Amino acid sequence: MVSIMDENKKEINSNALDQKCPNCNAKLTYKIELKKWKCDYCGSTYSLEELEKEKKEDNSEIEDDEETFVEYSCKDCGAKIVADEQTSATFCVYCGNTAILKNKLTGKFKPDFIIPFVKTEKDAHEAFKKVTKGKLFTPNLFKKQATIEKIRGIYIPFWLYSIYFEGKINVKATRVSSWTSGDTRYTKTDYYDLIREGNMNFNRVPVDGSTRFDDALMNSIEPFDYNELKEYNHAYLSGFLAEKYDVDKEKSYKCAESRVDTTGFNELFNTCVSYASKNIKNKESKQETKALEYALLPAYMVNVKYNNKYYMFAMNGQTGKFVGNIPVSRLKLILYFLLFFTISFILVLIISYLIFKGGA
Repeated sequence: MVSIMDENKKEINSNALDQKCPNCNAKLTYKIELKKWKCDYCGSTYSLEELEKEKKEDNSEIEDDEETFVEYSCKDCGAKIVADEQTSATFCVYCGNTAILKNKLTGKFKPDFIIPFVKTEKDAHEAFKKVTKGKLFTPNLFKKQATIEKIRGIYIPFWLYSIYFEGKINVKATRVSSWTSGDTRYTKTDYYDLIREGNMNFNRVPVDGSTRFDDALMNSIEPFDYNELKEYNHAYLSGFLAEKYDVDKEKSYKCAESRVDTTGFNELFNTCVSYASKNIKNKESKQETKALEYALLPAYMVNVKYNNKYYMFAMNGQTGKFVGNIPVSRLKLILYFLLFFTISFILVLIISYLIFKGGA
């Protein structure tokens, strides 16, 4: 029987940062390249530890965390994204629409952990250019500067399941041997009924908690290095957007369960070696959730509309892994075909003329 932890989330430390410079009280922004917060007004830089120390020494009232965030709603596709009060959302990361509404965020927004961005927006721009560079049939839309400028860093909500797995499989396998005696060739097939069972611990199996991001796309930018998980602090959101989960932990668990089963059964199956053929006939498993955590993981997203279809690209904001499918321009394909046909036809005419003239 699967047990899942209670959904109540722990409160953020009362010393949660408000992204104000202790020196001049101007806005602080998280700088990826420095891994620190910097004041663009006075130039001061601070580590998380230094800011927390400043906050402890400050006896002023701390605003409730709920007042720190705003929510942007897209009028076109209905998407909702979250940002701190200092971050502006100029377009929807899902459909590219610029008509978005800014509202105060209601309800608590408190993940357990966060992995801060390591890759910069410039890195994402270069990765997108590299993907589209040199491809003859790529639509011009994908190469425009306006498209590149729509790449935006966003924290994606993930449920992280630590699961204990027990599995058992029944495998039908064969081994084939052959030999020659005199003028006769003999072949013998041995049949085996194999049983493999074992247990495994899966640590932090990630499941995308948003319906707006394609699961296959999110799986493709994995893995993330969980050694870099930080205790959640809303100061890390400075300058970035964030998505609220809309798939609860119970529904997300089905995906985690499927991933664990697939990996667990494959590991057991791979222990059946040196067989000519092998097929799983029966399998069974039991799982138990040992821990459940809610985390925000970094990604750069761009969604481009082409021929009434959206093409989404994503880059892991920690490792730089970039994924996405580029469509083929039918117009370019036709033009290049006509050009190739025309050049080939002219060459045939020239060769034919030269052969005819030489024969004459």
